Amino acid sequence: MEMLSLEKELKENSYPGRGIVIGRSADGKKAVTAYFIMGRSENSRNRVFVEEGEGIRTQAFDPSKLTDPSLIIYAPVRVLGNKTIVTNGDQTDTIYEGMDRQLTFEQSLRSREFEPDAPNYTPRISGVMHVENGKFNYAMSILKSNNGNPEACNRYTFAYENAVAGEGHFIHTYKCDGNPLPSFEGEPKLVAIPDNMDEFAELLWNSLNEDNKVSLFVRYIDIENGKYESRIINKNK
Repeated sequence: MEMLSLEKELKENSYPGRGIVIGRSADGKKAVTAYFIMGRSENSRNRVFVEEGEGIRTQAFDPSKLTDPSLIIYAPVRVLGNKTIVTNGDQTDTIYEGMDRQLTFEQSLRSREFEPDAPNYTPRISGVMHVENGKFNYAMSILKSNNGNPEACNRYTFAYENAVAGEGHFIHTYKCDGNPLPSFEGEPKLVAIPDNMDEFAELLWNSLNEDNKVSLFVRYIDIENGKYESRIINKNK
């Protein structure tokens, strides 16, 4: 698979929607994830990321302007032992609770499907990172309507064992801007993962469309000891 430029992918797409990147730093020492949100409506843009426990949650920047919290207020990142869960909706909780009951990532998502936001039927994108004993594996999932048909849900899971240094995968909700918004197509895109977290966060944030970007979260986890560092960038301050 051709390695794509993450900077180019983002700069040439005004509205990828919400996106997840997971991979391994070039030096092989860190498990890396990034999650960003974008918005076209005032309700979607009225958000920030805040820390919550070992993860994060979305929060209304101006509570007086919040109209419908159902699909925009959730915990995108939660940690369950040696697993870090990253998603674009409240299926974070579904995966957390399922895996806590010994279900697999894929089994946990069987009870969920795409978002009920006709006519877009926004895909639910999810990822889980497993860091243990110096090893790092991850998986990504997309639940999407069958070409805009809400009667059928297509489920795809991609698992990456023994993650390769310097490589990551990028999945996002929308192929591009449009009305209705067309869903992401194909398997997660192969992208490069650098060693420096701040440089990576800056590259992502600066590549996202200025009008539509809302918030970004980046985390680097030490594969040997599980310790992590994170960065949050919010447009609303």
